[in-house]
This record gives sequence, structure tokens and C-alpha cells, in this order.
Amino acid sequence: MEHIETDVLVIGAGLTGLTTAFQLRKLGIKTVVIERNAEVGGQIKSHRAAGFIAESGPNTGVVSYPEVAELFAALAPNCTLETARDESKDRLIWKGTKFHSIPSSLLGAIKTPLFTWPDKIRVLAEPFRRKVSDPTESVASMTRRRLGKSFLNYAVDPFLAGVYAGNPETLITSYALPKLYRLEQEHGSFVRGAIAKARETRTERDKLATKKVFSAQGGLDTLTAALATHIGEEHIVLNASQLRVMPHGKKWVATYTDAAQNEQTIYCHTVVSTVGGYSIADLFPFISAVDVTPISNLEYASVVQVSVGFDSVGSAKFNAFGGLVPGIENRPVLGILYPSSCFEGRCPKGGALFSFFLGGKRNPELLQATDDEIKELINTQVHQMLHLPVTLKPSFIRIFRHSAAIPQYEINSKERLAAIKNIESDYNNLHLAGNIRDGIGMADRIKQGVTIARKIQDNIKHSNRS
Repeated sequence: MEHIETDVLVIGAGLTGLTTAFQLRKLGIKTVVIERNAEVGGQIKSHRAAGFIAESGPNTGVVSYPEVAELFAALAPNCTLETARDESKDRLIWKGTKFHSIPSSLLGAIKTPLFTWPDKIRVLAEPFRRKVSDPTESVASMTRRRLGKSFLNYAVDPFLAGVYAGNPETLITSYALPKLYRLEQEHGSFVRGAIAKARETRTERDKLATKKVFSAQGGLDTLTAALATHIGEEHIVLNASQLRVMPHGKKWVATYTDAAQNEQTIYCHTVVSTVGGYSIADLFPFISAVDVTPISNLEYASVVQVSVGFDSVGSAKFNAFGGLVPGIENRPVLGILYPSSCFEGRCPKGGALFSFFLGGKRNPELLQATDDEIKELINTQVHQMLHLPVTLKPSFIRIFRHSAAIPQYEINSKERLAAIKNIESDYNNLHLAGNIRDGIGMADRIKQGVTIARKIQDNIKHSNRS
């Protein structure tokens, strides 16, 4: 049995783990990444065939924080940030028999058929509506209270289907949409809060957070590949099974089985876990059931993602980011993204690439549907929703199933976050990260990785001074 000694062990080679390790190594801190799969990237994977580039995990992110732009700049020229074309800014919502644009102007808000007239008028009074301070209020309850039922049905519900594949009745605003929650708590109103935010003085670094939709040029896995290259393959352990971590005096010891079925050991000063809530108990068997159960109980939505490509769509135009489908419309589709409208090189010239999302909390049974059943469903929706001719058949189709795709920040989030805080307090130099906390978007993952790396650096400096 061999062993490795390092300062930091990062568990999981997804975006969070790779970003953390990249930042740590930039800071001169000896770091090893360990991953159970045969390749890095986690959920991020780009598939290239017949002139198409399709994503099987996240399709896009938003440049919500300066850390996103800074990470891409640090990885150049191995990876290039690509923001969505201006002509793809239009967001669509399905109602009745077609997609409608989400209003982006006052006139559009007045004319849109998405919302009822009483609710359109109700929005005018939103800045004067009483604030409610309830950190356990659901997104659905908050929306009905401040905006009205039609805004819940045709704005918030489809938005949450696109982000969380979740249910607005069970997602908790303070955890699932914390920025929106803070607007009401700090400013008493969404409208007043948005105006106040727009008036805030922004530093040059703040301006890096452009809020633009992003991918990576050539596919998102060029981002994780670039991170792995900078970390160095000699510092990344793949195909690690049966991983267990235990306290070892003032340090940590991790044991695992390698690809050759040999038992290996890693000794380290600090551990960063980025695994899902369902893996915490097995990974850290010393954690008490009282603390580990609220984390293990984190619920995940399953998602079936189907990439559908056409070599040619004739004169049809798809100048939009994509369309979302409200649950009230009773369709089997959560939403459709238009990657080839957003980014260069995602399909052959004159063609189109679409990403269909199925399942989620609305239709979890679709995870068990056969490939033929999924293809038949998609073929119907392509012609009904995208209005492509029945005679037009896709030249590219890939089905990706994710049984634990997206964590649901529901009512038990308070207990989960308290448990994480207790564990990190009880065990020095153990960091529980990943999407079990701090948001689920790619920007959230990048920011969290940078934040943890800086915290570890500060801990090391403090330890050296002591």
C-alpha cells in the first residue's frame, strides 16, 4: 500500500472541486483532487458529433460574480469565455398553443397575454405592499402575495422549472432565491430594491459581473479540462472507489481503492468535500447521525435532458435563449433551450440544436421511460412546440438521464445548513462544499471554490503565526 501526503485533499473533480484546487495551487498550497469517475468534470460534459456540440449537464451559466470572469481570464488561452449573442436575449414562456416573449418594456408588459389585467395593475402597488419577514415562506406564497397568481403561473413557476426543475410551493425563497428574498427584507419591495441596486456605485471589479449568459468556447468541458491542466494530472486521482475519510490526530487520513483494486492512503491537513448530500454519511463515517441526517435528507430532482439537432431547419428562425413551460399548461416538457442561437459552432451552418428538459418534480416518472418512448415524446414536441415540419427528422439526438440532478432548497434547508455549520465547527479543517449549500448555478460553484481557497489560505497563515 502506497500513501500520499498533501496539504489539502479536495474530494470531487466537478466545477467546485476543480476551481478550489486551481485556486489553492495558485496560492502555492499543495493540493490533491480525488474523483470516483474516470474523468474530471462532474456533471459538465460536452458531446461532439456530426458538427454538433451538445451539453449533457449544465448548458449555460450567468456571469453573476466577478470570480467567473477572473477564472476564465486566469485560464486563458486554454479556455475562452463565450457570452450569448445579443439576438438570443429573448426569453419565452409557453401559453396556450405557442411561446410568448417575456416583456422587457412597459409597453410589452401592458400588451403581454401572459398575465391577467388585475395582476398587471397589482404590480403597480408592489412597492407599497407590506413586507413579510418569514424565512420559511415558499416562493409560491411570496409571489402570490406580492405579484399575483398569474405571475406565479406564467413567470415564477416556469423559471423555477428551468433552474431547479422544482416546485414553487416547496422551494423556500430565502434559500432558493436569496437575492430576491433580500430585496424585500432590505428594501421592502422588489421594485424599490431593484432600483436601489441599480443606483449603487460599482467598482471596476464589480463591473466584471456582467449578468450575461455564458458558456465556454467550443463547449463547457473545455473549462473543466483547462482547470485540470493547470492543476496538473499528477495531482488528480481518478477511478477512486470506496473512499473514506477519518480524523488522524490533528490531520486527516483518506483511504480508497484505485483502478487496479489496490488500497491507497492519503494524509492531509485539510479536507474539502464537494460531493452530494447522499454521499456524506459513507464518506465521513465518524459524523454523528444527528448531524449527517439533515444533509443526507437533501432531496434531488431527476432530469432527462435530450439534445436534438437538425442539419437544416430551412427558413425557420430561433432567435431566443429558449422557452420555459408553466406547469399549468400540462405539457411533458419543462423547457427548451436553443444553444445554437446562443453560441457559435454548436451545429452545422443552416441547422439548429435544441436541449429539451423533461421530468423534474412535475414528471419524475419520465426518468424511467425507455429511449424509444422519450424519442417519440420529443418528436411530437418538436413539431407541436417548435412548429417544424412533420417531415423534418433530427439528424442528431442524445438522451441524458440524471437521477439526482438538482438539489431542492426546501423547508429542511435550515436544518441542513445548521448541521454543516456544526460539523465544520466540531472538526477543524473540514469544509463541506458543493451544491448542498450556497446555490446551484455554475457561477455559485466558482465563487464558492474561490471563497473556500481563500479561507484555507487564511487558516494556514493563522496556524503558522500560532
